[in-house]
Amino acid sequence: MDTTGYIFVVSILVFIAGSLYVWFKYFKKETRRELASDQSKQVMLQAYERLTLLVSRIALPSLISRLNVPQAAARDMQMLLLQTIREEFDFNISQQIYVSSDAWNAIKTLRDQNMLIINQVASSLPMDATAGDLNKIILDFLMNDRRGNLHELVSDVLAVEAKKIMNASSEKIYED
Repeated sequence: MDTTGYIFVVSILVFIAGSLYVWFKYFKKETRRELASDQSKQVMLQAYERLTLLVSRIALPSLISRLNVPQAAARDMQMLLLQTIREEFDFNISQQIYVSSDAWNAIKTLRDQNMLIINQVASSLPMDATAGDLNKIILDFLMNDRRGNLHELVSDVLAVEAKKIMNASSEKIYED
């Protein structure tokens, strides 16, 4: 083989090596993007799971059943309920960066609504009322008022948004 043949073969090998290098570089970058996207979706789903648990924990029926001290003073129970809602909310406040603003606003509305209900009911009670009195009136109010189901509506919002993320992930899998 003459020099021209060697140059031609070497040129082809360099072209093939360069093409493979570029292809693998691109493939590696795309793989990293897909992994980052999948990890991002997992973090978002975990945030929706945590916020769903938060909604369950600050739902007034759940709070009352967990914290019920019937013989305590109503004012003490009021403070305990409010403090627990604040603590639960504060513990999960960082989740807002992973969820939609609609979802986060729904969580804040639930928190505010529950605190408002507790304060309004407590302010209507006589000074010597017990925690049992407060709890009973709150539960009665929730059974007779649409706002009593707000925690269920918020849970539904979170579930719908989480399903959107899961559907987007499964559609990508089927496309591949």
